[in-house]
Amino acid sequence: MDRPASPDSELTFRDAADTDVDALVALIESAYRGDSSRAGWTTEADILEGQRTDPEGVLQVIKSSESRLLVVERNGRIVACCQLEHRGAHAYFGMFAVSPVLQGAGLGKAVIAEAERRSRETWGVTEMHMTVISVRDDLIAWYERRGYRRTGQMSPFPYGDERFGIPQRPDLQFELLVKPLV
Repeated sequence: MDRPASPDSELTFRDAADTDVDALVALIESAYRGDSSRAGWTTEADILEGQRTDPEGVLQVIKSSESRLLVVERNGRIVACCQLEHRGAHAYFGMFAVSPVLQGAGLGKAVIAEAERRSRETWGVTEMHMTVISVRDDLIAWYERRGYRRTGQMSPFPYGDERFGIPQRPDLQFELLVKPLV
């Protein structure tokens, strides 16, 4: 169901369709990898090379009965996305990308707020979980300003699996961040 972000906003939120896969892969790659990602502040280009995702991974999220890929459009163009996955009492937030040229203007805040709202209303979850590469201090601080807390719970980065990128440093791991949804 299409839903404007607010009455006077030009953003529309909807579930991704199979036909969105190529545009979503391009968006996610542009937000995190290569020189295009440097236009925004969420780039991982200095810590990871290679791909961030692939069409198969995006399609898997779209097709899963326990997840949805939320697409955000402005004037008919995809400008952001995020994955929401139902995991019992909590939802998992991932595959978050905002067009690099639109970062820093509040779009990310609007997307995460809508993702939290939809997760509460759709699944009745009481928490949102996400994992962030632990060396991404600026990104973790951004999430903390939105109510997420660091747990100190770490999981390994998939070194050797180039589907997730080619690490440029040996100390990468994921930290679990959690936010109560009340």
